[in-house]
Amino acid sequence: MIYSLKLETALTLVGLWLLAIHGLALVKGPAIKAWLKTFPRSKFMGTLLLVVATVWAWWVVATIDLGEFTDWRDRVKVIIPIAAILTYLYADEFLAPRALGMIVLLAAEPLLESAFMRPEMSRLFMVSLVYVWITLALFWVGMPFTLRDQITWITAAHSRWRLATFAGLAYGALLVILPMRY
Repeated sequence: MIYSLKLETALTLVGLWLLAIHGLALVKGPAIKAWLKTFPRSKFMGTLLLVVATVWAWWVVATIDLGEFTDWRDRVKVIIPIAAILTYLYADEFLAPRALGMIVLLAAEPLLESAFMRPEMSRLFMVSLVYVWITLALFWVGMPFTLRDQITWITAAHSRWRLATFAGLAYGALLVILPMRY
């Protein structure tokens, strides 16, 4: 375990994060929609998120127990920044969705680790959400145009946008309330 995140803390943090972003999407709908439509091709956001993903991945490799691959630690610590530079140079189209997918995949580990071997049923709400995020992130990394298509679909109809924001708010509230029950 490289993260010492308790399930209760993870549920609360993810719940508050969902409440914040979906609340902002509800209140500032037109501005958020406009920003989301520019996000997939944003070079600035792609670069920023790629730097975050690179630093995070490097830190994970530097601190995690690699078991029988410990001999590879130094090589991988060199490969990660090189791969980030090559990604920036040669996979720059839709860089933001790729980098966002990388961050989501990195974030999944501490969230799943917080629920590992826990008996509470509340862990299933966290784990289910994280596995949906992992599935989406794999598409964003491998086929980054899917994020653009998802954004286009969700922002095309006002009813879809409101349903998505209210669903996110409800799930966020559920995640915040669950730790209080146990």
